[in-house]
Amino acid sequence: FTLCHMEPPGNPGGTPVELELTVENVESALYQLYFDPDMEHKNVAQKWLTQAQASAQAWHFCWALLSPDKIPEVQFFGASTLHTKISRHWSDLAADQHESLRTQLLSHILQFSSGPKMVLTRLCVALASLALNVIPQAWSQPVADMVRAFQPHKPDPEDGSGAKASQDPHAHCLTLLELLTVLPEEFQSSRLAQARRGQLREALAGEWAVVCPLLRQLMQSQDSSSQVKEKVLQCLSSWVALDVPLGEIQELLQDCFTALSDPELFDAAVETIVNAISQPDCQRYINALLSLMPLVLGLYDQLKTAAQDGDMETSHGICRIAVALGETHSRVLLEQVDHWQEYLALVNMILFCTGIPGHYPVNETTSSLTLTFWYTLQDDILSFEEEKQSVYLQVYRPVYFQLVDVLLHKSHYPSQEEYASWSSDDKEQFRIYRVDISDTLMYVYEMLGAELLSNLYERLGRLLMDPQQSAVWQDTEALLFGFQSIAETIDVNYSDVIPGLIGLIPRINISNILLADTVMYTIGSLAEWLADHPVMLGGILPMVLQGLAKPELSVSSVSTLKRICRECRYDLGPYAQEILTVSQVRHGGIHSNTSSGSQCMWLMQGLGFLLSALPSEEILGRLHSLITPHIQQLDTLAQQELNATNKQSIIHIVGMLASLFTTLDINRQADCLEGAASSRLPAPQSTQNPVVVVLQQVFTLIQTILSKWLHDSEVVEAVCGVFDKSVRTLLHDFGPMVPQLGEMLGEIYSAFPQASALDLARQMVHIFAGEEHHISHIRSLTEVLTSTTLTIFQQGPRDHPDIAESFMDLHAQILKRKPDLYLSEQLDVKALFYCGILSLKFPETPTVKAASQFFTEFLSRCKDMPSFGDVLQRDGKLLTETVLQAVGGESPSSLTEHFSEVLLNLSRHCPALLSQWLKETLQTPGFPCAQVTAEQKHTFSQQLLREQTNKRRVKEIVKEFALLCRGLQGSGYSDY
Repeated sequence: FTLCHMEPPGNPGGTPVELELTVENVESALYQLYFDPDMEHKNVAQKWLTQAQASAQAWHFCWALLSPDKIPEVQFFGASTLHTKISRHWSDLAADQHESLRTQLLSHILQFSSGPKMVLTRLCVALASLALNVIPQAWSQPVADMVRAFQPHKPDPEDGSGAKASQDPHAHCLTLLELLTVLPEEFQSSRLAQARRGQLREALAGEWAVVCPLLRQLMQSQDSSSQVKEKVLQCLSSWVALDVPLGEIQELLQDCFTALSDPELFDAAVETIVNAISQPDCQRYINALLSLMPLVLGLYDQLKTAAQDGDMETSHGICRIAVALGETHSRVLLEQVDHWQEYLALVNMILFCTGIPGHYPVNETTSSLTLTFWYTLQDDILSFEEEKQSVYLQVYRPVYFQLVDVLLHKSHYPSQEEYASWSSDDKEQFRIYRVDISDTLMYVYEMLGAELLSNLYERLGRLLMDPQQSAVWQDTEALLFGFQSIAETIDVNYSDVIPGLIGLIPRINISNILLADTVMYTIGSLAEWLADHPVMLGGILPMVLQGLAKPELSVSSVSTLKRICRECRYDLGPYAQEILTVSQVRHGGIHSNTSSGSQCMWLMQGLGFLLSALPSEEILGRLHSLITPHIQQLDTLAQQELNATNKQSIIHIVGMLASLFTTLDINRQADCLEGAASSRLPAPQSTQNPVVVVLQQVFTLIQTILSKWLHDSEVVEAVCGVFDKSVRTLLHDFGPMVPQLGEMLGEIYSAFPQASALDLARQMVHIFAGEEHHISHIRSLTEVLTSTTLTIFQQGPRDHPDIAESFMDLHAQILKRKPDLYLSEQLDVKALFYCGILSLKFPETPTVKAASQFFTEFLSRCKDMPSFGDVLQRDGKLLTETVLQAVGGESPSSLTEHFSEVLLNLSRHCPALLSQWLKETLQTPGFPCAQVTAEQKHTFSQQLLREQTNKRRVKEIVKEFALLCRGLQGSGYSDY
């Protein structure tokens, strides 16, 4: 047996040689893998060793690698190889070899019981894998046999384990526990057929009767070391995942609670208790659950002491236990009405965890663990019938009001000095934590309702109005944060406290940036309310414009102004000049700073909304004054040299114009759906749309920029983006631009093809292909783009998946909107068909998806378009063959869904032809792969041809065939 392409040690930089599969060569390869500094050598060794593991000889050389004189890395590879062979190549072994393999493995596990640990663990996993292959038929009592093999006395020679007299009872005890720990873990991680999994689960559950007394004995023994007890806890944790009945581990769990007082065992005990009580099956054992309640409540004092001492590990662990019990079983425990006080005590213990002292995540990491619990408890309470619900609400509403206080307190920022000392990672974690608190408050509103808003408003009023109140800024910020959290997602338009809140906001001193940020976001969350109450805008808008003037409030103030402009645009006329003036000043400070780019875009979108609502005679003048400085700068940049700085500035300014034109729509009604081309016709107006006027004025400048930057895809994409956004917004009003834009697009694409030009053309086809006076321009553009792209396909399109994708999308759109274009002699339908077939062969998902969409549209038109029918008659077999090849393994399995779309449409639109093509292609031996039999191919054909409408069923049929072709059917992959 030989393998190529490995450079053996001693032949550095030499030519690849054939390397024989011997123990020595495997060892050399391992040295190369672990100790050679050259990554290429390591990769070659890795590849060769993987193939060596798959070979039949691996059954033999693995034992030699486990020799005591080998280094641990070599021994580890031997043990890993053994596990690989047993778990993946079990069928290689004859049944009469199973017993000797088991004996040999047990013997080696005993030999390695003193280490190295990594080798011992792999050997234990290998024996566990063996056990899963032979339980219960050929190994009826695996655990009892393992326990017997590791007894400290000399084992019975009749037991067939081959174990020797133990010289180290402690090491053997730990080894036995390791073996018992990995057995359920290997079961959980193995891919097994459903029936076999059920059979094994039942057999292993039966073994618990042997495991349980052993674990109890070791846990309670005075002789057991902390190391043994920790291993017992890990072993129990592993077995509870098999749904061992809670009643049967009750006493062991009590031992775990006792172990919590031992610092060495604390972490392992927490993990085990949490795993045990988090099993959903526990709910069947109500008495056992109730017996745990006093044990968990008994940890409250230890929790308080830990919180007081700043012992984060202990408070974190106890919190995990309380939350696991309270959250997993909230409904069951709520229903135990005789024990309501105990459960309320547990809820209060969790509330203490939520409010644990310290700032998250710097001084505490516990409070975040509890947030999901409050969702669960609320859901369970609100799911009861009305009468029961009112009883529970009486008990738990006060708790939820306390929770709001706690959450607002936890959301407090530290002092500015302390906050400045935090790392960026801590600040980001705190930000996410506040988002989670915000979500929780929004959810709690469902239970507490309007009373919650009134409560927050009264407290804010006292803070801002009472001169005796010595409030710190964090108190005000937290209350506003609470308001904003609720107003962001709940309709507060009918709340009677909002007018008062709007009146209070201007009283807030926004000199503190963190407070000012929250003020801005709170105003933004009330934008819809302001739209219904425009009289209040005068009091609030100056604060937003004041914020806009501060660079450090850029994000919050810009996003708030954008929301106000969007929601209140029809009432902003009196403030328009002031908004535009402040915005232009703001632009002057940030337009060249690309880190603030997104804020510029938001601001432009907001101003687009504002301009849209102004009287039509005012719009053009204000639009000119807004964008003239930017156009002038763009003009200057167009004359300058090509460098990275100029490029970014051009992209930035062009992006701002695109953002402005996205929202500047004088025809937009309140909630006009974007892109509804068919329902929106040109507005009857005497003057052109102001956006079109501006675009025509700057068209020459844009052409100049494109001519200089034609080979830069980012600049071309940005320029195309301006027109794309304008077309999408203006729809038919964009019409006057079609001739010159179509001509320019054709020119730039012919000179240097880029996907963004095709995407813009697709948008133009979507809007204008149905308009008679534009069709000649659309036809000319389509022909130029197609001709250029066909050249790319002839030369080999593999390096241009984006162009292939956009080209397919463009023609799918033409097929959908204006198939008559294909009557032109300039459009070669056969060539397009071949482009589609080539695109199906790409590994990139978007390209394959676009090609599938193209064929979906193409096949649906075959009956109406004779030229399409002719191409399909002639080349449909090639299409079928290409798709089957892809499904059979030529393409990634993740693309199978898109190929099923093509097959479904072939079946729907030309079933007789598909039947013939399937028969002709699938009868070829080894096609689409050697894995599938003739019978399986016949079954696949029949199943496919029966389906002409059921998309989901066709997907299943094709997916199953793809798995068959890859040899994965029945492997468990089909469940994913």
